[in-house]
Amino acid sequence: MESVDSQEFSLEKYLDALYEKRGSTREMALAGLVSAFEGHVLLDFIEDRCITLLHQYITSLKRGSVKEACLAARAVGLLSITGGTGSNTHEIMEESIPPLSRALVSGPDAVRIFVLDSLAIVTFVGSNNWEETDRIMKVIWEIIHPKSLSKAGTITKASSAVLVAALCAWSFLLTTLSGWRVDLDMWTEIISFLCNLLEKGDRAVRIAAGEAIAVIFEIVIAGKLSTVTNDLESLEDMPSKPKWFVYLLSLKEKITSLVSDLSMEAGGKGTDKKCLNAQRDTFQKIYDYLMDGKRPETSLVVSKKQGVLTTSTWTKLIQLNFLKHFLGSGFLKHAQDNELLHNVFDVIPHAESSLSASQKRIARSSGDRMRTQELKKDRHLAQLRKGALLFNAHN
Repeated sequence: MESVDSQEFSLEKYLDALYEKRGSTREMALAGLVSAFEGHVLLDFIEDRCITLLHQYITSLKRGSVKEACLAARAVGLLSITGGTGSNTHEIMEESIPPLSRALVSGPDAVRIFVLDSLAIVTFVGSNNWEETDRIMKVIWEIIHPKSLSKAGTITKASSAVLVAALCAWSFLLTTLSGWRVDLDMWTEIISFLCNLLEKGDRAVRIAAGEAIAVIFEIVIAGKLSTVTNDLESLEDMPSKPKWFVYLLSLKEKITSLVSDLSMEAGGKGTDKKCLNAQRDTFQKIYDYLMDGKRPETSLVVSKKQGVLTTSTWTKLIQLNFLKHFLGSGFLKHAQDNELLHNVFDVIPHAESSLSASQKRIARSSGDRMRTQELKKDRHLAQLRKGALLFNAHN
């Protein structure tokens, strides 16, 4: 109890310090709050202080130094993820998006990177519908591809580091997509642009673009095929195939070739071997998925009681990697105690680890339904590959 009281006392002091005029004092307070929110799920502390904290963070974002703005942007994201499934997360999103968006357009690179992470988190946690998420994805896409919008002249060109952050944030939000209408013309244009990024010199950009493509194929392309037809042979036998189908086949062929090359790229003298190996590993997984529908599987021990967190889709892998990146050393603590992460990754909380047999059966059946849906998408992607082979054989 003493340690809890001591922590709350320290947090209260940090909150009071956010009102100080001296920038260095506010920076120190923000650093203390960020560290505390990373390492603990402070639901009790934010219960009556959530919006007060948010307003002070936004003030620091607007008027502070680069360091203060970076800390403030990160603090906003941590506040949202701590609130998790609570009632304040949508208000956090609505109030923070305007100042975050302004900082994204005109801020220095260091701030823009933190802002992109925060924008993705507050939207992922607080969005009530796809329209809200889509609106933020379009803001982020302006950073990735500024020529795509008429107001691009007001946007500072992204450095490689900002571009990687934007691609990761955009892909993370894309993973929330489900049950919507697909404008295939728009998505093939997006894939084409991302395909061009695979040929860029910066490996981190290539990897981020490749992962975005993998998520698009898993969610958008496979989903589109499942709504168009359950049997692509009807399309393959058509003397005049739909333009979108022909273009999709040729685009997939080009991507597969590039991905294959990147999975086997040789390193020259002075090559960063760690980054090269990360590229090879990522693109081998993407190649396996595009060719055979094989999805990447990962596992992470959360705790003895809660067992292992597993992922078996690109969607869940991207979510896991982004949240691990955002929470840093605090990820495991949040995976253990944060209800939001329990819901995202189907982690059983400590209090629920002794479910009855019937409860466990219900949980398993829910998981089985999800896996069945994913297997259907795999089948449609495999059919697309079959269509590509037939298409090439006839041309």
